[in-house]
Amino acid sequence: MQRSVYLDNAATTMVDPEVIKAMEPYFDRHYGNPSSIHQLGREAREATEASRDRIAASINSRADEIVFTSGGTEGNNLALKGVAFANRKKGKHIITTKIEHKCILNSCEWLESEGFKITYLDVNREGFVDLEQLENNITKETVLVSIIHGQNEIGTIQDLQTIGKICKEHDVWLHTDACQSYTKTELDVKKYNIALATLNAHKLHGPKGVGALYIREDVEFVPWQHGGGQESKRRGGTENVPGIVGFAKAVELASNKRHIERMTKMRDKLIEGITKIEDVSLNGPRGSRRLCNNANFSFFGVEGEGLGMALEQEGVLTSTGSACSSRSLEKSHVLKAIGLSDAEINSSTRMSISRFTTEEEIDYAIEKTEYAVKKLRAISPIKKAKEVLKNVFGKSA
Repeated sequence: MQRSVYLDNAATTMVDPEVIKAMEPYFDRHYGNPSSIHQLGREAREATEASRDRIAASINSRADEIVFTSGGTEGNNLALKGVAFANRKKGKHIITTKIEHKCILNSCEWLESEGFKITYLDVNREGFVDLEQLENNITKETVLVSIIHGQNEIGTIQDLQTIGKICKEHDVWLHTDACQSYTKTELDVKKYNIALATLNAHKLHGPKGVGALYIREDVEFVPWQHGGGQESKRRGGTENVPGIVGFAKAVELASNKRHIERMTKMRDKLIEGITKIEDVSLNGPRGSRRLCNNANFSFFGVEGEGLGMALEQEGVLTSTGSACSSRSLEKSHVLKAIGLSDAEINSSTRMSISRFTTEEEIDYAIEKTEYAVKKLRAISPIKKAKEVLKNVFGKSA
């Protein structure tokens, strides 16, 4: 049986067996509707509220500020549209960045069609927001700033503390998409002056189809999904009790700082090994300003999707970027925003680890990547052209 090394944890993670165990009773024994007043309903409600308490504590919020959703995409849509339409009499200006997840960018595009003005901030080569540009673009019409915390493709962790301070000084609400960063780095909504934060479960070994949106009590907000008044009338629909329980258990398990330390060590080992390969560059920052599980590389003379297929033949599973866009022929808007050329973008590969990734698997992935790159470059016209230039003009070519 072929070996399999899963390095696409930024797309999704395996569900932790302890999470599955915690969820199981809510499928067949405690299966009541949380809105029902009988015993089964009360059991479901108690489990939901205990989970809400756990998730709230993990970001230093109040429990009643947590709204359960179906995941990151719904949470981001709910945050942007809920604030925009509640505050359109105050102003119709929103600020975001060029490296947001597609669900943010597409929501902003839709809001533009509804008469809102969107400013898209630039980022530098490592993916960090231009803070001066942020401050200069805040006007009396600005109602929301939405900036991703941990970037899903290149791992950049934004300085939310400074961003939050700027927003507070200008009396503007700050939303952050924290789906990738949640439990992997500090997310303290009070310390960072965050008004709204999007969270989800399946990036941290929880189930798919469940997430949460933190909405600070003072935020003027209108619900986007109407129903029977669930989630304090902020998000209609029967709560996904097994998913919510699994989400909270996943948060509990992921909150161990030793997991972060170990993933950081594995990430650095992976980066060190891959960048030893000739003509390979790391996209995004190094060190503590990068998500502990993320690595993204450009391989000169190698097509990214070709490398992905070659690695899969060796049992190493990677990605060319965001899983939501990987089936599209469109080039990564994130890599374009940080100034990479088309050739660098086309040669990019993302490798993302989890707390279950072993050192042996990292060694195997490095070995097979080096082998695959060498094999692909042997038939690459770009690499051959470079070798010809070197022979003619010397090493400086």
